[in-house]
Amino acid sequence: MTQVSIQTGDFDTATELAALENCGGGGVASFTGVVRGDDGLIALELQHYPAMTLAQVERIVEDAMTRWPLLGVRVIHRFGRLEPGDRIVFVGTASRHRTAALESCAFLIDWLKSHAPFWKKEHFSDGEARWVDARAEDEAKARDWLS
Repeated sequence: MTQVSIQTGDFDTATELAALENCGGGGVASFTGVVRGDDGLIALELQHYPAMTLAQVERIVEDAMTRWPLLGVRVIHRFGRLEPGDRIVFVGTASRHRTAALESCAFLIDWLKSHAPFWKKEHFSDGEARWVDARAEDEAKARDWLS
């Protein structure tokens, strides 16, 4: 069971975890990303090209399914204007064993952070707004999965 959703609306982590727990495996791993509210940030705006984004996220989920013996994967990524404390992303994986669940979850979130085609713009309380550049450490984590 795999599910990928690119959406504006919020999601319920308990519902997503319950669906993965119902896959019958012995391990479920998850990551939930939340908008930080530091440095005067008042909003994070995420833009994307819908057809390209969905296709690329589905492709990396298929890659994870071939790398690890997974029973289920759920990926939700939000777009639009989000405020501090809002959930941005959920990645959850289920497998018969914890190692596969944990590794695949880390792989998916590292890929989403560095390669998913989202453009992020930060808005600050002083009226400044700036696009977020890719971070070298995120790129390095994603490259580690190539070996």
